[in-house]
Amino acid sequence: MKPLMQGALIDISKAVGNTPIVRLNRVTAGLPVEIYVKCEFLNPGGSHKDRLAANMLRRAEEGGLKPGGTIVEATSGNTGASLALLAALRGYKCVFVMPDKMSQEKISHLRAFGARVVVCPAAVEPDDPRSYYQVAERIARETPNCFYANQYRNPANPEAHYLSSGPEIWKQTGGDFDVFCAGMGTGGTLSGTGKYLREHKPSLKIVGVDPVGSLYYDFVKTGRITKAFSYKVEGIGEDFFPSTMDLKILDDVIRVDDKECFTMTRDMTRLEGLFVGGSGGAAVAGALKYARAMVERGETTVDAGDSLGGPQVRPARILVFLADAGHKYLSKIFNDEWMRENGFLEDTPGLGTVADILAGRDGRPLVTARPDARLREVVALMKSTSISQLPVVGANGKLSGIVAEVDVLRALVSGGKTLDSPITEVVEDDYATVTPNTKVELLQVVLSDAKAAIVEDGDRVVAIVTRIDLIDFFSKQAAAATTGSLIPGPI
Repeated sequence: MKPLMQGALIDISKAVGNTPIVRLNRVTAGLPVEIYVKCEFLNPGGSHKDRLAANMLRRAEEGGLKPGGTIVEATSGNTGASLALLAALRGYKCVFVMPDKMSQEKISHLRAFGARVVVCPAAVEPDDPRSYYQVAERIARETPNCFYANQYRNPANPEAHYLSSGPEIWKQTGGDFDVFCAGMGTGGTLSGTGKYLREHKPSLKIVGVDPVGSLYYDFVKTGRITKAFSYKVEGIGEDFFPSTMDLKILDDVIRVDDKECFTMTRDMTRLEGLFVGGSGGAAVAGALKYARAMVERGETTVDAGDSLGGPQVRPARILVFLADAGHKYLSKIFNDEWMRENGFLEDTPGLGTVADILAGRDGRPLVTARPDARLREVVALMKSTSISQLPVVGANGKLSGIVAEVDVLRALVSGGKTLDSPITEVVEDDYATVTPNTKVELLQVVLSDAKAAIVEDGDRVVAIVTRIDLIDFFSKQAAAATTGSLIPGPI
């Protein structure tokens, strides 16, 4: 047998890893903090999921999976693409189950590798039999000689990043950065990479980026499981808690909305030459928010020390994980028509934002309850202000829940509570959190399920919006309109 051509790889799977780290220059203009990005979208499968797919498949083969078997997975597209690539090399069949919000390019990509793709509704609960999680589990149960990859529960997911991404980043940087920032999805990247980096540099800050509508942000900030709702950005955020996510490793969570994600995704391509997907845009948008917070806290420089042990002051540095490439989003993020239809371009007014609703409320002050208040205090506050739902906010400004008059009434009548009972016994999680930039169209969906939407600007609670606020907003729009009706369908 002839020796391998010099420099050639045995197959394309051996090209996974060793992705470059580059500095951002234009989207960070004016910031005294340096931001670098790890270009995981340059992996052969188009994303960082190549790393976890290889490790999960290695573990499956150690467990007895043989060529000819079937790989089944619930995926937003990237894990499926990476598994499909390996399956083509090793002789496996693939069945991938995806939510219907994913781009057509992702579906076509998987089918190009010969995979069967099953599309399920995204706007259902995770335990609904129609959800892509449940459908994937059912198909796996019904398929002989099957490996259910289950990236949301498979410990080989974070292990992949502990064995691969973490050591690679450390080798490339020597740990000469201060913050590691990545999108929050299954948790494999943050949990695995973060664990390795923290072991080698305990002072490193680990920051997750979560989209508005996902459960992570509120749970990390308040410990409460609020209402999840749909959002457009793909590949990050969750409506349940995967066991592969170690939230304890996080130092902070930054929240971004769809428009921020998509605007930054386009800027990354047009200003930095980095053709990334929406989760990459989200991660950079979150890193920029964190960097601005560092500026406010005066954390823009670091005494890193030189080789002789003396002082060496340098700018603080953030390393951001860019998960996947932009070619899977040509029909969405990079399509002006789609962006315009969904209200993400500046020339598309849509129905407005939460900020527009607040602006029309004539400066009504925010009324909140303290976590240590008694029921009688809350009842008196509701009577004096004619407000039926109150955010519960501590002295530190952090939201800890919501208290509604119906819950107070239920507690007093049938719950065995008295007016002297603490309100902590009736505080609940039947709310969603939004930002001033959340679109009214999305708020309408949120309020069809949740009692109220709490508006947060950063970590600060600024308002509460209920269905009557939305009705009043639409009524004012209709009264001001000269043609047609601006009122959408029923809430």
